Amino acid sequence: MYEKVISNVQEAKARDSRLIGVTPVNDGEAAEIFNDLLPVSHVEELLSPILAVVALQLLADHIAARRGLDADQPRNLAKSVTVE
Repeated sequence: MYEKVISNVQEAKARDSRLIGVTPVNDGEAAEIFNDLLPVSHVEELLSPILAVVALQLLADHIAARRGLDADQPRNLAKSVTVE
């Protein structure tokens, strides 16, 4: 799966996208491809999505804070979530 993701990333980079990668620590290939890295510990492949999700949630929280937004009450939430 890793090779397919890298292939997609290289395609996006060719289109001048800014790339943020969540990759294992000391991944030399990823360091050359991504503009910014969120390093996570190297774990078994089945567990890696758990680490990636935590890193991405923290990234989203920090972005919201810098923009002055409340991450716990996003705009237009009522339009996408219905409680019955």
